[in-house]
Amino acid sequence: MSVPALSQPNAGDTTAWHAEHWAIGNDIEVLPRIFEDHTNIAIMRRELDAPLLASVAAQCHVDRAWQWSWLGNPSINMQADLLRRLPAPASAQSLVDDIQTLAEAMAYLFDAEMVGIRLRLLDSAMCPRFHCDNLPVRLVTTYHGPGSEWLPEAAVNRAGLGIPKPDKPEIVADSTAIQQLQVGDLGLLKGSGWMGNEHRGLVHRSPALDSGQKRLLMTIDPA
Repeated sequence: MSVPALSQPNAGDTTAWHAEHWAIGNDIEVLPRIFEDHTNIAIMRRELDAPLLASVAAQCHVDRAWQWSWLGNPSINMQADLLRRLPAPASAQSLVDDIQTLAEAMAYLFDAEMVGIRLRLLDSAMCPRFHCDNLPVRLVTTYHGPGSEWLPEAAVNRAGLGIPKPDKPEIVADSTAIQQLQVGDLGLLKGSGWMGNEHRGLVHRSPALDSGQKRLLMTIDPA
């Protein structure tokens, strides 16, 4: 899909940042901006290197969708469990190392002893309707296939959120404003469970997948 560019406000214009509630950058320093009151998505753009891409591809070349989950400390036990569960463990080390790094970063950033991780190979959209998560914050990254789609606040009609009903309005007020994470991007999505953000959780959805297309998605929640 064609993703419209997001204009960035002047760094000294705090009023603009209240309207433009995203923080996007190419290094890890952008992620802690999720703690800013007016920011409900922080995105670190990154490109996956060749060894990691090869490791990912090996896990995707299977006939059936699969998933792995972990709730606990991001330790060597987590790595061992992941290696046992991946469909191509002989080619998995680069992917396991990346997941370990991200899990440790999430635990450090949010001062959490445990993290909840889900790694899933999908062959259909998991959550195709725009919605808001009822949790504090979640890291989302796509290793293969299309990334998550999200809406700037100006393009959201929050009256349309929740269980679909005939009398509810459309959630998307401006379909041309839909944004999308790219392969490798790290997105911190602030939900309605974040204190003070009860009515401003980021509105997002899973992307549509073409017939035969696969998506390798990982989410990490501080626990």
